[in-house]
Amino acid sequence: MSVVPEDASPSRLVDARRWSLNGATARRLRADRIARWTVSAGGLLIIASILGILVFILMEVWPLLSGATVRVARIVSLPSASLLTLLADEHRTFVAGLDTAGSLTVLRVEDGEIVLRQPLIPPADPAARSEHPSAGSAEAGATPLTLLDLSSQPTRGIVSASTSDGRVAIGRVRWPVTFDAQDRVTTPGIDPPVVVPLDPSGGPVAVHAVHLGEEGATVAGQLESGALAVLRRSSRENLLTGEITESIVRGEIPLAFRLSCLTMAPDGRRLYGGTADGRLFAWPLSGATLGPPEEARTAGGGITALALLIGGQALVVGEADGALSVWFRVPREDGSYALQRIRDFPPHAAAIRWISSSQRDKGFLAMDARGGMGLYYSTSGRTLWTGEAPVRAPGALAFSPKADAAFVTGEGGLAELSIRNPHPQVSLRALFGRVWYEGYGSPEFVWQSSSASDAFEPKLSLTPLLVGTLKGTLYSLILAIPLAVFGAMYASQFMHPALKNYVKPTIEIMAALPSVVLGFLAGLWLAPRLEQVLPSLLLMLLILPALVLLTGWAVRSLRSRIAARLPVGMEVLPFTVSLAVGIWFCIELSPFLESLAFGGNFPEWLTATTGLAYDQRNAVVVGMAMGFAVIPIIFSISEDAFSNVPQNLVSGSLALGASRWQTVTRVVFPTASPGIFSAVMIGFGRAVGETMIVLMATGNTPIMDWNPFNGFRTLSANIAVEIPEAPRGDTLYRTLFLAALLLFILTFVVNTAAELVRQRLRRRYAQL
Repeated sequence: MSVVPEDASPSRLVDARRWSLNGATARRLRADRIARWTVSAGGLLIIASILGILVFILMEVWPLLSGATVRVARIVSLPSASLLTLLADEHRTFVAGLDTAGSLTVLRVEDGEIVLRQPLIPPADPAARSEHPSAGSAEAGATPLTLLDLSSQPTRGIVSASTSDGRVAIGRVRWPVTFDAQDRVTTPGIDPPVVVPLDPSGGPVAVHAVHLGEEGATVAGQLESGALAVLRRSSRENLLTGEITESIVRGEIPLAFRLSCLTMAPDGRRLYGGTADGRLFAWPLSGATLGPPEEARTAGGGITALALLIGGQALVVGEADGALSVWFRVPREDGSYALQRIRDFPPHAAAIRWISSSQRDKGFLAMDARGGMGLYYSTSGRTLWTGEAPVRAPGALAFSPKADAAFVTGEGGLAELSIRNPHPQVSLRALFGRVWYEGYGSPEFVWQSSSASDAFEPKLSLTPLLVGTLKGTLYSLILAIPLAVFGAMYASQFMHPALKNYVKPTIEIMAALPSVVLGFLAGLWLAPRLEQVLPSLLLMLLILPALVLLTGWAVRSLRSRIAARLPVGMEVLPFTVSLAVGIWFCIELSPFLESLAFGGNFPEWLTATTGLAYDQRNAVVVGMAMGFAVIPIIFSISEDAFSNVPQNLVSGSLALGASRWQTVTRVVFPTASPGIFSAVMIGFGRAVGETMIVLMATGNTPIMDWNPFNGFRTLSANIAVEIPEAPRGDTLYRTLFLAALLLFILTFVVNTAAELVRQRLRRRYAQL
C-alpha cells in the first residue's frame, strides 16, 4: 500500500506516474537496443567466422594453381673438354659426365673446376678406326677411338658409351656424404669401369642400352650387321669358399631395320627401341634372350629420343618433328599387352634430342636441337614451363635427383637452372576427369593417394569422392525423408495429443546420439546381421505394404466396436503391432527364402546373376544408420511446420465439407511446404557432412558406382582418413583442403537454393 503525501495534488500524481512510465519505456528501449546490438554482433561474428574459414581454405588451396618457376642460378665456364653427358649429385654440388676425350669427369658446380677424372674407355685395338667427329683418345698417345652412342642413368649414377670397335663401357659415379661437425661433405668417387665386348667381330655399335645391377651388367645394342645383340655378364660369390664365379650369356636376333635409339627398363626386363621412320618396339628380356616385340607406330616423324619415367612403365618419346608423347604398355582383353600412345604435349620447334626424367615423380625435362626446353608432368598432362637453354649449342641435359634443378652444357659452359615445382600433379583433368594411369586398360576416375613404392603414381581424382558423397546422401534420404515427413504429418495432424507428448520428445532425443556410436553399431552390429537377413528386406517390400492396407481395413471395419477403447488418433498402436509382427515374420522366413530363391547364399547369387559386388559394409547399411541420424532433424522441423499452419485454414476446410485427409494433403501440406523443404535441405546438409557413420559403416573405398550393396568413400570421410598423414603444404594436404572447399561450396549452393525455393513457396501459399 502506497502512502500519498497530504500536500500531493492530482497534477503532481499524474506527472509522477508519467515519469515512472517514461522511465520504464526508456529502460525497455535500452534493453531492446542492447539486445538488437548483441544479436547483430553475434550474427556479424558468425558471418565473419564463416568468411574467415573460407579465406583460410582458399589460402591453402590457392598454391595448387601455381605453375613451375625456373630461373638461371649460375653459369660457369668449363675446361676445354666439354661434357657430352651429365649426372648431378643430390645436393647440386658436383656434376659428372663423359667428356670429348672419353674420360669420366667430375666437376664442382660452384666454379666448374675438375675434381676427379678417370678414363672410361681403355686403349683400343690398334686396328680400330676413328670416323666419328666426336672421336677422341682416352689418354695422350692412345689409339684413337670413336664414341658412337652416349647415355646416362641419373638414378643409378651410370654413364655408358658404345664404341666403334664393338665395345660398351659403363662407369658409375658415387656421391658419398659425410659430416664434419655440422658441415655436410660430399666426396665423389668413380668405380672401375665395366667394359663389355658386345660385338666379337669388333664392328661399331651404333646404339646401345645398359643395366647395371648388384649381380652384373646387361648390355644391348645394334651391331653393324643389323642384329640386335644382348650380353649379360654376372658374377656369384660362394658363401662358403668366397670363390667368385663369373658367367657370360650372349644372344642376338636379326633386325631388318636400323634403330635410332635404344633404352632399357630399370629392372633390365624390357628393351625399348625406336626407328627413324617412326616405329616403336618393346622386347621382353630374360637374361640375354629377347622375346617377340610389341610394335607401334608414331604419328609424326622419326624417333630421336627415348626415356623411361620413374618406375619404368611410362615411356617418353621424342620425335624429329618436335612431337613429344608418353606411351604405356596397355593390357588387352586376351591378356597380352600393346604399346599405346597415351598423351601428347605441345610440340617443339625442332627435333627432340634430350629427355631427362625426374627421380622423384612422373615429371621430365625435354630439350630440342635448337635449345628449346620444356618441363612436363605425365600424369596431369601439364606443360609446367617452357623456355630456351641459357647456353649456346647445348650438348647435354640432366635433372637433379631432387628435381629442384637442371643442368645444361654447351659452348657457353655449364648452366644450373633452379626449379620450383611444388604441385605438378594437379590439373582440372587430374582432379575431376578421367586419367589414363600406368597399368590401366583405359582412363579411369581413381583416388589413391599413397603406395609402398617410391615410383607410385598419385591418383587424386575427387570425382569418386563426390559420387560417394552423393551416394551416401541419396540412400540415407531415401529412408529418412518419407519416414520423417509423413511421420511429422501424422504426429501433427492425426495423432492423439497424449501419445504425441511421448513420441515427439523421444524422436528429438534421437538427435542427441553421437555419430560415432551410430557408426560403431552400424559397422559392427548392423552390417553382419543385415547380411544374414538381406532376403527379408526384399520380402518386406511386398509384405509390409500389404499388411498396412490390411490393418487399415481392419481398424476401419472395427472402429464402431472399439471406439470406446481406441480414441481417434491412437490408430498407430495397432499399426505398430502389425508392422512389428510383419518384420519378425519376414526375418524368420529369410533363411527359407534365401535357400529357395537364391541358392542358399544371396551375396553369391547377386554377384553371379547381376554382376553386382556385395560388400558387407555397403550403402544400404549407411542409408539405415545415417537415415537414423537424419530423421530427428527432418521430423522436428517438419512437425513444427505442420503445427504452425493457421488453425482457421484447417477449420475452414473442414467446414466446407473436406475430409481430414483432404484437408491435410490439400491445405496443410502446401502451406507447410516451405518449412518441410527447409527441413529436407537441412537433413541433406547433415548427411553430406557426416563423417563418422560413413567412416565406420562402409568399406571406405573410393568406388565409382551406384551399387547399393557396395561401399564408397565421401569427401568428409576422406579428409578424416587422409589429413593426419598428409605432410603440411604437400599436394595431398592441399588437395584435401580443396575437398573441404568443395563441401563448403556444395552446402552453400544447396542452402542458397533451398532458401530461394522456400521464399518462392512461401509467397505462393501466403494467400491461402
